[in-house]
Order: sequence, then structure tokens, then C-alpha cells
Amino acid sequence: MNAQISFLEGNFSLIYIPLDLYPTFLQPILQVLLPQGTGENGHTNGTEGLDADTRHAFLNISITPIECSVVCHNHWAKTVFEPVISRLPRDAAKTVTISKETYLVLSVISAGMDAGNRVMELTSPLALAGIPILFITTYYSDFILVPGRRKDTVVQALLARGFECIEDESSYVSPAPMSHGRVKSQSSEPPSTPPPSSAAELQKRTFELLKKRNVVPYICEGLSLVQCSGRDVSELIDMSNRRSHSGWQGGSNGHRTSWLDNMDTKLYTSLIAVLAGQPKFLSITLALEDAPSLLLDKTLLSVFGDSLVGDIEGNLVPIFLDLVNLPLEATGIVSGVAGKLVDEMHMVETGVGAELSYLSTARAGAVILSNEQSRKALEVLKPLLEKE
Repeated sequence: MNAQISFLEGNFSLIYIPLDLYPTFLQPILQVLLPQGTGENGHTNGTEGLDADTRHAFLNISITPIECSVVCHNHWAKTVFEPVISRLPRDAAKTVTISKETYLVLSVISAGMDAGNRVMELTSPLALAGIPILFITTYYSDFILVPGRRKDTVVQALLARGFECIEDESSYVSPAPMSHGRVKSQSSEPPSTPPPSSAAELQKRTFELLKKRNVVPYICEGLSLVQCSGRDVSELIDMSNRRSHSGWQGGSNGHRTSWLDNMDTKLYTSLIAVLAGQPKFLSITLALEDAPSLLLDKTLLSVFGDSLVGDIEGNLVPIFLDLVNLPLEATGIVSGVAGKLVDEMHMVETGVGAELSYLSTARAGAVILSNEQSRKALEVLKPLLEKE
């Protein structure tokens, strides 16, 4: 596999919101999705976590049948979400969590390997080094969240797998296939249990932990997803950048250029409408180098009209793993589950691995496959997690 992994700029928080409090947090969610206005504390354009065009370095908002989960820059967690939590009744406030851990986001661009093997290959070196991760597959890229305090160990794990540093210790490329031996941890805070020494041991430990914590995989009947993208608006951005240096348009209306000139207003209007209705499933990922990526309930497609591109005829079905009883520092979940499915379903030989993707949220994980393959995968997973 040829892959390039880059650390995105900034430090990020993971926020868990129970579904019954989603209406309370709709306004802060929209404020973070569209941060160009003035916020509660007077912050305006150019705040932390945004580039010069007021675009997020990284943002993920996911609403699933289990939870609402947000990954955003620490700045937004502190200035937008914390004030709302502080105004809640004490019992309700305790049910919302902002991670104490600060995360770094790795952007992964890879070629020459199907999705299932890609998930396993990218996550197993980190799992074998004892690094807990979250994994988000999008239309264009994969993103891996790692604890900020473990950055040195992450770098060592990448270097040990044949990655080479190409840019100020922030980007790494892998010219050759990766092996699956254990990487010696360089962290000053090693995990209490030594990391597994092989992919097989990793899978064994993963399913022992899931079974111990009563994690039961399941499918929500009637829920079908599609993976889509917003349209590329780079031409709009280029046009905006070519306008007068004075910041005024030459058009007849005489208005200043606006952040609206750099975005697809139809897409964002549709997003606001869907979010206002508390969708059953919607995951939005924004990143600087990509157009907006959406994984959404297929029944919502009509709201977006022609503002989305991609396989809108797809029929993806998520297998949910409710991980509420697992600590965030648990390791190997993504790699262990993906690896077991790749092996047991012979995904390499059959080509099914091209369909597999994964979505980590604050307290859950979702393995996403076609309808037919999801049901086969569920038949693989359930016996492994049944209590004897």
C-alpha cells in the first residue's frame, strides 16, 4: 500500500451528547458548522481552528441511533459547548462529556489497497504499539484520531512500519507494504497491559474485551446509508480570491465579498434543515483539503437534491457496536474487528473488502458494508461475542 499520513494542524476534543439532549445542543452544533458569525463570546472570523477562508481544519458531527458525537477544535469545545453544558441542570450536565484527552488528527491518503485492508493496515501498527484511536472513513480520505500526548509513539510506530518523513515531521509516506510485528512503545506512560505481539493476538484480545463488556453487534432494520460528497467549490474560492484587493465586488450591488461566496449554500441550507429535524443517521466531515463528506440515511437524499455527488444508488448498512462500557483508552477495537472480518469473510480473495468502512464516534463504532455483506458480517461477529 502506498499511503501518505499527515498530522492536521490543531488540537481536537471529542464530545458526547445523549440523544435526548440533542435539541438543546442544536444551536451550538450549527454555530460550529457555520462559525463565520459572531459567537456567544464575541468571537468572529479568523478564530482558532479555521483557515483564512474560515474553513475548519477538521470537524466531524455524527448523529446515530446511539448518540450525537462531535470532533472539533479545542477552541470550539471550550467557547461554544462548555457554556451550554454549564447552564444545564446538574444531572443533565453530567450526561454530556467533553474528552479530557486532547486529540491529534491524522489525514490518510492511500492507493493500491481496498478499503477493508486499508482500515486494518493503517490501524494495526498503532494498536500493536498500544495507542488508542478513533477511525473515520470519508468519501475522499481516512482520518485517525490519536491522543496528543502519544504523538511520539505514533511517529515511532509509523517509522517502524516503513513510513518516511517528508515534511517537517508532519507528513509521512509508506513506499512498501507494512508488516505486523509489535512496535516497541516510546511513551513515558506505557499501557498497563503490554500491547499484543501480533495481529492474531490483537484480534483475540479485542473480542475477549468486547465479550467481557457485553458488546453485542446489531443492525437497525430499515436503515440504509449512502456515502456522498458535496460539490467541489474551489472554482468559487478561486474567483473570490481574484476579486479586488479592496475587498469590494465590482458588481452592481456593491457588497463586500462574503464567506458565502466560498461555499455551496444549497448544501449547507440542506444540512441545516436535516440537522433541525434530528436525523436518525448523519455524519458530516469537513477538512481543509476535501469537499464536505456525508454519510447519511438514504431517505434524506431528497432534501439535498443535486448538491451531492457520489453513489446515491448505494445501499450501505452499518453494524453498530455500542462501546459505552469501554474506556476511551481501549486499544485495538477498530483493527481487531476489521481484521477479523477481512480474514473470516475472505475479503481479499472475494474483493468484498473494497466495500468496508468504519466510523468511530464518542461511545460507539460502526462497521459499514453493503446490505448483503453486513448481514454476513453480523453472522461472523455475533458468535464471537455471545456469552457461553
